[in-house]
Amino acid sequence: MIFSLENKTVLITGAGSGIGKAMALLFAKQNATVFVMDYNYTAAEIVVDEIIKNNGKAFAVQVDVSDQAQVKTVINEIGLEKNIDILINNAGIAHIGNALNTQEADFNKVIQVNVNGVYNCIHATLPFMQKNGGVILNMASIASSVGILDRFAYSTSKGAIVGITLSVARDFLAQGIRCNCISPARVHTPFVDGFLEKNYADNKAEMFEKLSKSQPIGRMATPDEIANLALYLCSDEAGFITGCDYPIDGGFIKLNN
Repeated sequence: MIFSLENKTVLITGAGSGIGKAMALLFAKQNATVFVMDYNYTAAEIVVDEIIKNNGKAFAVQVDVSDQAQVKTVINEIGLEKNIDILINNAGIAHIGNALNTQEADFNKVIQVNVNGVYNCIHATLPFMQKNGGVILNMASIASSVGILDRFAYSTSKGAIVGITLSVARDFLAQGIRCNCISPARVHTPFVDGFLEKNYADNKAEMFEKLSKSQPIGRMATPDEIANLALYLCSDEAGFITGCDYPIDGGFIKLNN
């Protein structure tokens, strides 16, 4: 089977919903053993139940990626039982604001989750991957490549992810560890629906259309489309790819002019 993940163990953070959930379901379908890691344990359990009902192999793990001690404990427990073949750093939070009106507490929270969280997971996983090689995939964003209105903290965090990706790819190349990142444009997830409900309750349909049309292709991506790219980059078929950032953006970066 092409893109088979037979006998592979995959850790996916933020896998209780949205893009992370789509990755977990797809990777399990490709015969990986998936650790569905999320701050919301109930959400993680629901994803695991769905995987098991479809004859897949998965385990739910509650973890706050911003807490290094907790991350180390969780990953050490997994690594002592199984080879960790793939780590996907998908957990993240958003924030709306510019450099003037973004408060220090909000800025620090975004960095703690989106940057420290990725560092914490990589830091805990590398000792296990050094033995047999592995793949690390980080979720960046088009906000790391272009200016997005009122996304100061978020853009800062995603720019850091690209730097982390390049650094890890270079430092551990000789040890058989590949590291890449994906930069999506807008993806239709429960987060988008919640954002519209909170901020545009009276004109959700209009704002959804506006956000969709901001991609030249005329729509948002689906979580499954992001998961498909992730599967390729984590598969053996992508064995010659490392140190790359992959926009999946409906033409946003190159065609939005």
